[in-house]
Amino acid sequence: MTILITGGTGTLGRPTAELLTVAGRDIRVLSRTPGPGRVVGDLSTGAGLTEALTGVDTVLHLATTASGRDVAQTTLLVDACQAAGVTHLVYISIVGVDAVPYPYYRAKLACERVIESSGIPCTILRATQFHSFLRMFANLSRRLPVILNLNVPDQPIAVEEVAQRLVELVEAGPSGRVADIGGPEQLRLRDAIELLQKAEGTHKPVWTLPLVGRTIRTFKEGRHMPGLPGYGRETFAEYVEREVRR
Repeated sequence: MTILITGGTGTLGRPTAELLTVAGRDIRVLSRTPGPGRVVGDLSTGAGLTEALTGVDTVLHLATTASGRDVAQTTLLVDACQAAGVTHLVYISIVGVDAVPYPYYRAKLACERVIESSGIPCTILRATQFHSFLRMFANLSRRLPVILNLNVPDQPIAVEEVAQRLVELVEAGPSGRVADIGGPEQLRLRDAIELLQKAEGTHKPVWTLPLVGRTIRTFKEGRHMPGLPGYGRETFAEYVEREVRR
């Protein structure tokens, strides 16, 4: 089995590529810059995709952007996969993309539909946000006298556990929409911030943003969480102990 990974140098792509390599799979990482184990290609233009997909059986589509180009890039990739005869397309999405009216989530849902309607045998996995995302959100306030908070719950998961699930799905073959996955607990963002502050030895006040509207309401309702028990086993406190206190 030869596997092409988009987003293979990113937060999720790196551990996924490592696990597939350990499993003895032949992997290629699509990148705009050359390097060991990489094939050069650009999802924004389609350049290099034909060559990158030559001889590929399975595509693991993990690439994403914050600029709203996900749908266009996924469409280009799907067209190239169809031409190359790819027999399994695995896509990582987010829990709640069909419920939360947030533009990035809507784009992920549109990508799912592009893949499902392509005729390519596929697997679509929705996961909750990674532990590192909550840490990144807290760090946005690093230069402020307070830490900004959203009054919403979350069910974060270890990125390594999402990577492991993706490897399982690659091995299983096309499975369509599979069960959503999340971490082993639901906690509020304020709880995560307090755990981070304790580990880092900081004591900033926490200020909750008074946001209103449909999007924040769906987050407050927990429609971005799959419920308990979760697939993941590592709690956010264990992540903090592993990554912040080390």
